[in-house]
Amino acid sequence: MKGPHNIWRLIRTGATLERTGAMPIVLDAFHAPPLLRMTARTLAWPFQWLGYRGDLSRPPLTRALTALGPAYIKFGQLMSTRPDVVGDELARELQVLQDKLPPFPIEDAKRTVAEELGQPVEVLFSEFSESVAAASIAQVHHARLAEDGREVAVKVLRPGIERAFRKDVDAFYFAADAIEFLSPASRRLRPHDVIEHFEGVVTGELDLRMETAAAAEFAANTEGDAGFQVPKVEWALSGRRAMTLGWAEGLAASDLDGIDAVSHDRRALGERVLQLFLSHALRDGYFHADMHQGNLKIAPNGDIIALDFGIMGRIDEYTRRVYAEILFGFIRKDYRRVAEVHFEAGYVPADRDIDDFARALRSVGEPIFGLDASRVSMARLLSHLFEVTERFGMETRTELILLQRTMVVVEGVARSLDRHINIWQVARPIVESYIAENIGPRALLRDLAKTARVIARFGPKLPQIADAALTRHSVAPVKAARKGVWPGIGWMGAGAALTLVVMWSGGWL
Repeated sequence: MKGPHNIWRLIRTGATLERTGAMPIVLDAFHAPPLLRMTARTLAWPFQWLGYRGDLSRPPLTRALTALGPAYIKFGQLMSTRPDVVGDELARELQVLQDKLPPFPIEDAKRTVAEELGQPVEVLFSEFSESVAAASIAQVHHARLAEDGREVAVKVLRPGIERAFRKDVDAFYFAADAIEFLSPASRRLRPHDVIEHFEGVVTGELDLRMETAAAAEFAANTEGDAGFQVPKVEWALSGRRAMTLGWAEGLAASDLDGIDAVSHDRRALGERVLQLFLSHALRDGYFHADMHQGNLKIAPNGDIIALDFGIMGRIDEYTRRVYAEILFGFIRKDYRRVAEVHFEAGYVPADRDIDDFARALRSVGEPIFGLDASRVSMARLLSHLFEVTERFGMETRTELILLQRTMVVVEGVARSLDRHINIWQVARPIVESYIAENIGPRALLRDLAKTARVIARFGPKLPQIADAALTRHSVAPVKAARKGVWPGIGWMGAGAALTLVVMWSGGWL
């Protein structure tokens, strides 16, 4: 990492926010305390002439973020889904970052497609339009296949986007390391690990072959979900910097006036967005992790169509169960059980008091339980949650970052469709269904059966494993015998007993 380059990048970030007039807007949006406001403005003001001017036709914050580059635009996209945090006006302003950024020339797009797919665009497509949507990393063109006339969407990466992201991520690493060095208390939030996670996500998003595979897997998982569609993948017309999917006709999820004009039920849509996300995360462990309004369309028949599969989240079965139990505990107001799950999963250090933590969780849950979204201040709630995590020494869990981020985004989308949505009430049937299926006697039997299958795969190697264990411990057989323990035989006996129990529970004996 280049220190001087990164220092310069961070100085220019502050200078750009100040020069464009976005600095006070950012500080207001996050309710920055007076001392932080004064410090930020004092440090940035002398250097504002070093900042980017940006597009003068745009409002201050979008002007600043688009000038700073793709990583900053990603942040703006997240904030555009949270009017309850940044305010309705600012959220609407930031929505242009989702798919209405300035496009790059169609000639560059055609050149990229030809290089990736090995044939000129005119041979592959009978029609190829100007950009119909442009975001931070890529833009989309409406096209028609020369072979059979089917309508498709062709996604093409922006020229030089890989290098631009590398520069931003490098500066973010520098900032994270500086924060950890200057503020030891921040280390529990693991800033460096968070940026490392972000880098991994972005790296996957910059290879459209991975996105093509993600779209295909997501489509297979959700094929039976009512009211939900994923465009069909065109494998033969997809590569690293260009990919082709079936065309999705519909209204943008942000077009509330258009949705009302065709009489779609916005309340039902808001509920379905939230329930689909929970279903995908809990049932499949594989979910769309960038579900802002720009990546969702409403089909003429009212189905929700998902787009842009560059950022997908995956959580293992154990984490799904933990997540479901936490949600279920909140829904039932069983704060003691929610606290126990946090301790069992290692999310809270073992030396903390579980009753105190349960009480803190009650202080979070009770004021918002049963209220519709319009009566909950998400900014205040997030501030309270941060205080709780700090008090109990909870560290950032990098494996949960995408899940937590997407939950925030999805809730914001649901709120935009129905500002009175009751999150708990909507989530309850999905969580209860998962709990009934995956936590209890039936789940235990399934787990044992899986264990037996794993052991069975090692069947041919068990003699060698046992022999190695016996040989390793044969140096002190007498001592082991005196203690009443023979490690090798004890291990074999435990494994054999477990295998027999599992075979019996699975109906094999």
